[in-house]
Amino acid sequence: MSILHETFAWELEPGVWLRGDVRMQAEGETRKPIIVLVHGFKGFKDWGMFPYAAQRLAGQEYAVVTFNFSHNGVGAQGVDFDELDKFARNTHTLELRDLGVVMDAIQDGRMPLSHVMDGGRVLLVGHSRGGGDCVLYAAEHGTEVRGIVSWNGIADCNLFTDEFREQVLQDGIGYVTNARTKLRMPITASFFEDLAINQERYHIAKRAASLQVPALFVQGDADTPRLVAGYHRLQEAAPQHRYVLLLDADHTFGTRHPWSGTTLALEKAIVLTRGFAAGLFERERIGLEMD
Repeated sequence: MSILHETFAWELEPGVWLRGDVRMQAEGETRKPIIVLVHGFKGFKDWGMFPYAAQRLAGQEYAVVTFNFSHNGVGAQGVDFDELDKFARNTHTLELRDLGVVMDAIQDGRMPLSHVMDGGRVLLVGHSRGGGDCVLYAAEHGTEVRGIVSWNGIADCNLFTDEFREQVLQDGIGYVTNARTKLRMPITASFFEDLAINQERYHIAKRAASLQVPALFVQGDADTPRLVAGYHRLQEAAPQHRYVLLLDADHTFGTRHPWSGTTLALEKAIVLTRGFAAGLFERERIGLEMD
């Protein structure tokens, strides 16, 4: 099966870039539904499972867009964290802005391969913090997306302890360790200031409850206790959505970086996502034909 793969790079402001990829099957003449795959905290579009997941979904007749948030800390080389100054300043406001830039490019036909993409059928799929971003974005832009899928997504935008928050607000900066590289990654007060200003806007459980589009939450039961507990809070707050708990699946569905191969848990997440998307877009197609 031949997969088309094109890249894009847009300078949002001097020295601030949004870089991404578009993948889809070369065959077929009809416009393809779009899946936008959103990475999480300490993640990037070429981390471990993301290129594989994008390739698998593209092979199932979707146009798949992946991208790096402009302040995720990964620069032009795209292989690891070499822009820690940007990482330090990242906020949910910036991530939602970046996601909006991607969505605008889809709607305006500025994305590579746009001529064979259906901008009216877009599904957001986010991992970890990216899952939370998808909920928040869809709550405010429900007419732009047809649904969302959250893979081990956060239910609370504040990923840190109260002690860490107080230390960062007092000193202006704190550090978290990348478990894989042991790199000390900076977090500045701007992250917590952004949360304080947008406390209601970033209440993920309330936003999930208010969503006017369908959502699927896929959670590994071997993920961190905090994320598993958040999954159950979402289930209680927004029971109208679909929830699937994967047994023995950790935060990255058992996959690692550098990529060393797929796992049963990741394949289940992909199959669930593909089934959710197919059902969603098939219902829309039938509805259009009836109209």
